[in-house]
Amino acid sequence: MFYSPFTIHHSLFTVFTAAYLDYLIGDPWGWLHPVQVMGWGIDRFTKVTLKYCDRSYLRRIAGVVLFWGLILGTGGISWLLIYACEQVHPWLSMGVQSIALASCFAGRSLRQAAEDVLSAVNPEDLSSARSKLRMYVGRDTDKLSIAEIDRAIFETITENAIDGVMAPLFYAIVGLFIPTVGAVPLAMTYKAASTLDSMVGYRREPYADLGWFSAKSEDILTWLPCRLSVLTLSIISGKPLTVWRLCVRDANQDPSPNSGWSECAYAAALGVQVGGINYYKGQVQEKPLLGDDLQPITAKTIQQALKLTRYNFLLWLGLLSIFLMYVAK
Repeated sequence: MFYSPFTIHHSLFTVFTAAYLDYLIGDPWGWLHPVQVMGWGIDRFTKVTLKYCDRSYLRRIAGVVLFWGLILGTGGISWLLIYACEQVHPWLSMGVQSIALASCFAGRSLRQAAEDVLSAVNPEDLSSARSKLRMYVGRDTDKLSIAEIDRAIFETITENAIDGVMAPLFYAIVGLFIPTVGAVPLAMTYKAASTLDSMVGYRREPYADLGWFSAKSEDILTWLPCRLSVLTLSIISGKPLTVWRLCVRDANQDPSPNSGWSECAYAAALGVQVGGINYYKGQVQEKPLLGDDLQPITAKTIQQALKLTRYNFLLWLGLLSIFLMYVAK
């Protein structure tokens, strides 16, 4: 495959600018975000389906239609927007692509969420921290101790490190090598699949039938970037054998084919253990224990996990740069 110097510079400019924008700005408060638009569409479709489709098979068919409709719609609109900008000027296209791609990354959002809760932790009164944590996790937070709050934050940022940071970058990189598609449309398409999974991909009613296809599809799409992320994360941690040994031992115990690997990789790298008893709407749910309990999860551990995600992201960007420069020779 031949890459001209302009194509390489175009690609690197877009991806690196997007990464910098996410690190520096993230998702500006009050700005319309693509995920919000996706969410509106999913919500409207879901309400109509649940109202008029009262049979299981009809909801399953609707779930397939919802998935492919949002995926193709998101990818198509993204491609058309970039194509239109390209016709005006290449630099306009690069700018729009950089901003759009930055919206696919959630590195700063994860960091802000963690720091938002950690800043509210007060041993004398945990009500504020519990209230803030409730905005980011699905579990009951009213009675959580400091240790349980720290574990909840750690599990959230390590689970979302894949589908919120590394997987969008993976599909952006893949898109760079498919000229007819491009980085942004493919990353946006993955973001749509991830948004579907987070909104309707539940095994409980009323989403069990409607969201089954989205949940399965997102699992498949995340499988490879998750394993590659664990591989590079294990190298960055300096404990590749330990990380892989514990992931092989524990990760598959988790019901999710990807979350277990992601959480376990971070736990193994930092010498902590995740999982245990959580409460959801008053109902107890016990998650498998992942990793070895060598030290407690603390605010310092959470910051270390965030740094590992950032270093992992930068490593992938570095490898992309080296590869593009190599194939251009």
